[in-house]
Amino acid sequence: MKTILFALCLLSLSTLMKAQDTHFGIKAGLNITSLDVPDGADFNSKTGFHIGGLAHVHLSPHFAVQPELLYSTQGGKDGNVKWKLGYLNIPVLAQLMTGTGFRFETGPQLGFAVSSKYQEGDVEYNYHDVTETVDVSWVFGLSYLFPEGIGFDARYNHGLTDIYEPESYKVKNRVFQIGVFYQFMNTTPHARRK
Repeated sequence: MKTILFALCLLSLSTLMKAQDTHFGIKAGLNITSLDVPDGADFNSKTGFHIGGLAHVHLSPHFAVQPELLYSTQGGKDGNVKWKLGYLNIPVLAQLMTGTGFRFETGPQLGFAVSSKYQEGDVEYNYHDVTETVDVSWVFGLSYLFPEGIGFDARYNHGLTDIYEPESYKVKNRVFQIGVFYQFMNTTPHARRK
């Protein structure tokens, strides 16, 4: 069922991008991640990165939808213990554009766990079997686009689903991101500020 829904989402986004004024781009940046464990010891912040591509789809002069495909390293640490996670994330953000280069953005993010490793000291364990495959988050962010097509963004991704399969603890992702992106197809002054 999840595969069917994912395929339908991709088909809808593909149709939308073909029908609208769409600018593609690339992006990368720094992650500061942690894991929230309400009934246990939290995994404190660790640094990581994200990298991928975007499609900025205009629906009106001041409103756009921006789907992205990102590889993101996440997780957290507690003393000499680290939980290192790798995700393929697909945020779909609604963006309000001010006309000055600033954009306010929010929307859901679907994440697929591609790696999960638990490290204690020098010993590392494969944790993929106890990590949920799918993670759902909600994204809040702000970005700024320069006329040359270069931009910067800052985001907070609030994990909504439990990523730990055993029922003993509820574990949720918390991710702060600072990134830089380049938006292609900025060929006119009007398009550059979108």
